[in-house]
Amino acid sequence: MPASVPTEIEAAYVGNCAAGLVTGQESIRGQVVLSSVGLGKFPIINIENACGSGSTALNQAAMMISAGYYDVVLVVGFEKLFHENKAISYSAFGGAIDVELRDRFMAANTAGQSEGSGTKRSMFADFYGVLAREFMASHGTELRHFAMVSAKNSVHGSLNPRAQFRKAVTVEEVLAEPVIVDPLTRPMICPLADGGAAAILVSERKARQLGIHRPVRIVASVVNSYFEHPDGAAENVSSIAIADAYHEAGVGPGDLSLVELHDSSAVTELITYESLGLCAPGDIAAFLERGDSSLGGRIPVNTSGGLLRKGHPVGATGVAQLAEITWQLQGRAGGRQVEGARVGLCHNGGGTLGNDTAVMNITIAMR
Repeated sequence: MPASVPTEIEAAYVGNCAAGLVTGQESIRGQVVLSSVGLGKFPIINIENACGSGSTALNQAAMMISAGYYDVVLVVGFEKLFHENKAISYSAFGGAIDVELRDRFMAANTAGQSEGSGTKRSMFADFYGVLAREFMASHGTELRHFAMVSAKNSVHGSLNPRAQFRKAVTVEEVLAEPVIVDPLTRPMICPLADGGAAAILVSERKARQLGIHRPVRIVASVVNSYFEHPDGAAENVSSIAIADAYHEAGVGPGDLSLVELHDSSAVTELITYESLGLCAPGDIAAFLERGDSSLGGRIPVNTSGGLLRKGHPVGATGVAQLAEITWQLQGRAGGRQVEGARVGLCHNGGGTLGNDTAVMNITIAMR
C-alpha cells in the first residue's frame, strides 16, 4: 500500500455485529477502534448487519465511490467474540434472529438435545443440525459428505497462515470428532473467533494516480434483505441477490475462477453450491466428490479454509473474504494459489428471519 494513502482517506465504513453484547461498546465502535491507530477527522460510519456487517460496509463504501462522493475509502470489519463466559459470546448469535421466533424454534427443534444451547454452543448449531437432517433426507446425501467439506477446507486452511486452524484433517478424523448437535461433529460447524480485516477502496482515477499494481475491480456488490415468501418459493433472499450480482457483473457461474462462501457449517457450503449455480440441481454430492470445489478443481471454494478453518469473526468475515479473493486475483496466495484466477465471488449471509436468511451479500471482483 502506498505510504500516502492513509493521509488521503476521505471516509471509513466499519462493520461490527457483536461489540455491544460482548464488550459493551455501542454507538461509536468505529471511532473507538480507528482512533487507536491514529485515524479520524473524516466521516466514520458504523454498520451492523448480522454476519454480513463487513460486506455491507464494503457495499456502502463502493457505492459512495461509484457515486463520485469519494476517491479513497477505508473499509474495516472486526469482532471480539471470545469471552470468559461463553454464554455472552453465544448470545451474540442468539440475537441474530427474531427473538420470539428463536424461542419457538428452540422449543420445537431441540427436544432432548437443548441442554447447553445458548450456553455451551451457539443456537445456530441447533439450526444447522435441523438443516443437515432435512438436507440428507431431501438430497440423499450422507454424513460423509459433510465430513468431506470439512476435510477439504482443512487442507485449504493448512496453506493459509492467517487461518485459525492450520492442521489438515481427514474425512475419518472429522467423523470421529465429538457430535455437537446431531448429526454434525465439531469440525462441521465454524468456531468462535476474534479477528479483523481491512480494505482500501479507490476510484479508477485514484488507482491510476497512485500507480496501483495489479488492481482488482469490484464489478458487483449486492445486498438483499428478508421478505415474506412461502417455503420453497422460486425467489428468496439469496436467489435474488445472486441473480442481481451476476447481472451487474456481466458474468455467470461458468466464468468464476474461485468462490469464498459463507460455510458457517458444512451443510451450508453444500447448499450454496447449488444456490450459486456452481453445479446442476441434484449434482451437489457429485460436484464435491469429483473434487470440483477443491484446489485444482473446476471452481475452488473457500481457498482460505473458509469459516470452518479460517474462523468466523462475524463483522470481519465479509471483508476477509474479499481479501482472499484479491490475493488470488493478484497471484499472491502462495501455496493455495488458483492458477490463472480472473474472477472471484464472495457470498456472505447473516441472521435468520422467518423462513430465510435475514441479509445476503454477494460481491464479485475481477482482475
